Amino acid sequence: MPPLISYIRLRDFNPSTPPSVEFTDQWKNPSDAFSVLLILGGDVVARALAQVVGSTVTPVAFSFGWVAYAVTAVVSAIGENKLMPQPDCTCKVINGRTGYIRDNCSWIIGRIVRDYESWMDDNNKKGEIHQCIDRMINDRWESDKAKANTKESGSANLVKKPTQAGLCVSIYKADEGQPGYPGCDWTYYLGFATSVVQLGIAAIPCGVYGDWGILLVTACGTALSFAGGALPQWKREKWACRRRTDKTVVLTKGNGSQHAIVIVGDKKGLDLEDLATGPITVDVSASSSTRIFLTVLAAMWILLLITAAGLHQNTWFLLAVGGIGIVQNIFVAGASRSPKDFGVPLKFVEVIGNHKVMQTLFEVEAKYPRVGRSMLEIFFPGPLRPDEKERWERYAARFNEQVSEVL
Repeated sequence: MPPLISYIRLRDFNPSTPPSVEFTDQWKNPSDAFSVLLILGGDVVARALAQVVGSTVTPVAFSFGWVAYAVTAVVSAIGENKLMPQPDCTCKVINGRTGYIRDNCSWIIGRIVRDYESWMDDNNKKGEIHQCIDRMINDRWESDKAKANTKESGSANLVKKPTQAGLCVSIYKADEGQPGYPGCDWTYYLGFATSVVQLGIAAIPCGVYGDWGILLVTACGTALSFAGGALPQWKREKWACRRRTDKTVVLTKGNGSQHAIVIVGDKKGLDLEDLATGPITVDVSASSSTRIFLTVLAAMWILLLITAAGLHQNTWFLLAVGGIGIVQNIFVAGASRSPKDFGVPLKFVEVIGNHKVMQTLFEVEAKYPRVGRSMLEIFFPGPLRPDEKERWERYAARFNEQVSEVL
């Protein structure tokens, strides 16, 4: 038996097609890359759709991830009877009268709370909420320095300015408008602009080289993506609640949060407590027609994937189309939007804040009976001091007297 070394010497290390040539060909025309990328990133597409769906035309651009999302949507519609994704920001929804606390399951409420600092002073030209927060932080800082001075002389200079202090409660009312209808801001129109740019890029190889395959794939992908967002099921799930309510609710991230958002229904807005339960309160399960449509749509996406895999020329144009689309999807999925753009128009009333949380709750209760008390369990779950307990009992007695007078 010949030694192993002789086999090694006889092996051919010069294949007919060197790897360098294969790498060069792949980078010149990456034919398989687009088909692989089409099945990645379905969660981004789902979030982008959840942001802007609700109108007849939903402009979410054709991009990587649509095939994966289409298959996931079929599974969700059949198995879970829904299309809207779970909220990506956890928060609490509190009934301002009964104090009942529920975890939020609504995408809209989650985004309203997540992006609150970006829109809280939109219809408040004086910037009262920002001013209130600055005042609370300065008061807390002065209080900390005063405490440090009493403990050790000169140590107040070592006290750093806090970045958060107390509790800021902002009061809003449902504004005039149509609750439950989406707004058309830049995130909405960006989808149309992106689709036009994509079709323009796809038309370049058609006009220059006579290669119409990329234009065909782009046009079909755009049509399928717009069709996926046009389902009426989206609107039913997104605003699965009663309208024109006078219920007062409190939105907050919980104990330790800087903000609590009080929204007074005033018989104009949506029932946000209903909305927080998602499709549980209102029966908006996906219908048989929705499931059939999504199944057909998923099959068409798979056929488009197979078709795109057959393109071997000018594929960089196709990758550019998908790349621009995924950038648009990412921007839309993560964009901050105002409540009005989510179909929840709000009007600022006032802001109440103190660097001591209990004092803030007292002030809220004095102006809005039962609202401050409803937040007590969240921000003070432990036992109260005797003086605090006595004060809350006085507020409760006053509220009971007002109710008995009305009755």
